[in-house]
Amino acid sequence: MLNIALFGPPGAGKGTQSEFLVRKYNLYYISTGDLLRKEMAAKSKLGNEAQSIIASGGLVPDEIIVQIIEKTITENPGSNGFLFDGFPRTYIQAYILEGLMIKLHTSLNCLISLNVPEEESVSRLLNRGKTSGRSDDNEQVIRNRLHEYNQKTLPVLQFYKDKGIYREVDGTASIEKVHEQITAIISQELSKSLFNVVLFGYPGSGRGSQGKALAKHFGLEYVATGAMLDQEIRMHTETGKKITELYENGQLVPDEIVVQLIEKKLANSKEIKGFIFKGYPRTLVQSYILDGLLRKHGSSLSQIIEIEVPTLELISRLDARSKTDSCMPYDNSTSKIVKRLHEHETKTVPVIEKYNQLHGVTKVNGMGDFEEVFTRISEVIENGIRSMR
Repeated sequence: MLNIALFGPPGAGKGTQSEFLVRKYNLYYISTGDLLRKEMAAKSKLGNEAQSIIASGGLVPDEIIVQIIEKTITENPGSNGFLFDGFPRTYIQAYILEGLMIKLHTSLNCLISLNVPEEESVSRLLNRGKTSGRSDDNEQVIRNRLHEYNQKTLPVLQFYKDKGIYREVDGTASIEKVHEQITAIISQELSKSLFNVVLFGYPGSGRGSQGKALAKHFGLEYVATGAMLDQEIRMHTETGKKITELYENGQLVPDEIVVQLIEKKLANSKEIKGFIFKGYPRTLVQSYILDGLLRKHGSSLSQIIEIEVPTLELISRLDARSKTDSCMPYDNSTSKIVKRLHEHETKTVPVIEKYNQLHGVTKVNGMGDFEEVFTRISEVIENGIRSMR
């Protein structure tokens, strides 16, 4: 997830740069003024409270603003991140945003400040006033706004300088040059982000073998829930004993156990570039769990890939596997194979459809030998990494 605060004095060009950032990085634009107007127009509870305060000549308190921002963030989980324009405006709001980000298991990547000297800002706004028709584009009002910006906002910039996430851009450069400066900063931030892939496909599509090879090739951590469960059993851990008991009673391992293992994997994997998830999520509930786990660790899904193989080919592959040492419990009869394929159809296909609506799912032809399929998937991942960076 990419969260950015964009700052600059009036006339710095934040609006122009915001449009560019929102389009390029699929960010949700957060301007407190816009959000307040939206809530008031919708006559929501918060909007009505804000309307009442404004009507009586008061300023909308931080308590209402932060609730509106939190509501906006939680209602837009499909965004790659959020662009805060002009928020936080005060030192106190900087602490408020910090607390909100912690609550939502994310953080602000950086604050980008468009630096423009006061006289340049005044000149730009006076020129804008010649065509905008805005009554506030006169010199006295402009200088008052700049004075307020310096009084209230400079302490905010110091807050983020102390945190080490303050970045400067020369706002006097051309629009294109400012674009380039901002893009360079964001590319640097994204290079610190994990690249997380979910690999989907019916049993027999080759997810396991491809997932391991892809993880090794791209320096990612391979996460397969089946392998993690087996490891707990082999190590005779308390969790392993519970899993064995469930298996012996013909029961499925509950999400409570699987989640603990995945979370431990995420927490213990240091200095890695990201994860490839195979076999998880299998259900809609698990998809929400995975989204929450990644967000808790300041990350999110980067790419979803589905390996497509015709049904008859899947049955043929699984039947052939049943005669090898790689045989899975559901491989040893045609009826079990069909049941497993049907289970994927009813439980996992809806997960893929959900991800396709939110993020888009890249489908890869799974026919051909191992190297052919590996090359196809590798190209998809390479393109994903390039677009992310």
